[in-house]
Amino acid sequence: MKLPHPLPDDLVELIARRFRVLGEPMRIRLLDQLRDGEATVGELSEALSASQQNVSKHLAVLSDVGILGRRKEGNYVYYRIVDEGVFTLCEDVCGSVQQQLRTLSKLVSGSAR
Repeated sequence: MKLPHPLPDDLVELIARRFRVLGEPMRIRLLDQLRDGEATVGELSEALSASQQNVSKHLAVLSDVGILGRRKEGNYVYYRIVDEGVFTLCEDVCGSVQQQLRTLSKLVSGSAR
């Protein structure tokens, strides 16, 4: 998808909101856990050694922006990733970070001589 240039203010706000949501480490951990499939709050809190209240709060934020979906089965709510594009973004960022680390490593190695 080609974005308009300049970006409309409403679109800028939506993009900034998405980045703010993903700027929280616990939310990245939750998304990483959900890569394997859906899970309950209890399963996620146990896997991440976090309180259910904290996990629930972050899951709600991710759901509100449309990254996660949820379904209720009996007494349990199962969360799943519905916006797979979030992984493309994470992979792009990871690739950029890896490149920065390689460059930094070369700089440090070069200056140690």
